Amino acid sequence: MIRLSSITDEARNTLDNLVDGAQALAVPSLRLGVTGLSRAGKTVFITALVHNLIHGGRLPLFEAGASGRLARAFLQPQPNDAVPRFDYERHIDTLLDERVWPRSTRQVSELRLTIEYESATFLKTMMGRGKLHLDIVDYPGEWLLDLPLLNKDFRTWSREALALARDPARTALASDWLEALAASDPTAEADENKARDLAARFTAYLAACRADEHALSLLPPGRFLMPGDMEGSPALTFCPLELEDVGSPARNSLHAMMERRYEAYKKHVVRPFFRDHFARLDRQIVLVDALAALNAGPAAVQDLEAALAGILHCFRPGRNSWLSSILVRRIDRILFAATKADHLHHADHDRLEAILSKLVEKAVERARFKGAQVDVAAIAAIRATREAKLKEDGVTLPAILGTPLPGETLGEATYDGNTEIALFPGDLPDDPAAIYEPGTDLAAGPDLRFIRFRPPRLERTAEGVTLSLPHIRLDRALQFLVGDKLA
Repeated sequence: MIRLSSITDEARNTLDNLVDGAQALAVPSLRLGVTGLSRAGKTVFITALVHNLIHGGRLPLFEAGASGRLARAFLQPQPNDAVPRFDYERHIDTLLDERVWPRSTRQVSELRLTIEYESATFLKTMMGRGKLHLDIVDYPGEWLLDLPLLNKDFRTWSREALALARDPARTALASDWLEALAASDPTAEADENKARDLAARFTAYLAACRADEHALSLLPPGRFLMPGDMEGSPALTFCPLELEDVGSPARNSLHAMMERRYEAYKKHVVRPFFRDHFARLDRQIVLVDALAALNAGPAAVQDLEAALAGILHCFRPGRNSWLSSILVRRIDRILFAATKADHLHHADHDRLEAILSKLVEKAVERARFKGAQVDVAAIAAIRATREAKLKEDGVTLPAILGTPLPGETLGEATYDGNTEIALFPGDLPDDPAAIYEPGTDLAAGPDLRFIRFRPPRLERTAEGVTLSLPHIRLDRALQFLVGDKLA
């Protein structure tokens, strides 16, 4: 678990919690963190959640909605003026009008959704309608992987990063950077051009790891691939070095420069994110694109497992009390959700859940030991496909129907974004442990075929009202994350 490192940080965090607690005396609030590694579907999840609650979507497993106790849900001005607002309106227009997926999360953003409901208990019903502020905090999962850096010095991080780069699954991708590093002398005089060149090669290696064909997940520092307004700053112009195990760097050496910038990255990038956003969450959903890792093979699966373990290690899981909500806020419910379940026939959804459960098995045990509730689900926040039957070589197969995104390929076919196809995506293994078997490449043969589909075309009623976005188990996720607060 990551801790705030200074008394000042801890005091500031406690003060923020006190302010939140005072405001909750009027209307309770729940801070829900939504994260996931690149392309896991964070923006889509938040947009679909808000749209279904506002427009009365079909949510049979969301008890407050299914029982008719949900009076209304509506957006309110975001209370934190210093954080960008999640642009729900633009994202929903992109999905409905253009039928393309919104841009990926590249910064922290927030959105306040207020839910009015009738209580399920007689006493609370007599006191009037209940109200809950759901404050949704959206942030890149790659930033979570930076939090362990707070507990590591530059030498330790360099040693671990180099060991990872020399792993068989990464060696070829890192070769350009490793060759340049081998030709560099950490004890030589600091050189800005040298630092920029090494940092650029290191960043290119991280980007290559993230590409679809490799789908590797352990890619800190997270801001290297999402620099935003910090692009080109010295705090993002460093990389690991080949260093001796002992000894302080000579003043004005390349080693000293890189170490100073690494510490600046922790101070000005990582610690503020942890203090101002992450340490104040009540509940968390971690979205996982397990299918991308399965497509890329066992090395990507093992890398994803390590990344998920690192993410959960950063959380502060446990039961919340009035005191802990003021001093050290705990995350008391964590949901791991395997996204894009609509890319599979429903018969494989249980297998997808079993695979994700296997990937987070050890990390979940720790969170439950601390007192947090943890669940695993296979979901599709927006369902882009329908199910059908497909005959292939005289055999009837369970298939999915959908419109592939422009440029998606399958075999020799390349799709234009307008043609609907029927696809048998294959079957996931019955035994989740099969994803680790040496020499197993789930993406190599005809067994599994995952491609990306366009968002669905929504029907409209006779009055011109757009129906709510279709989904798979979004209601189950809502019930686990929020349902108890609406009792």
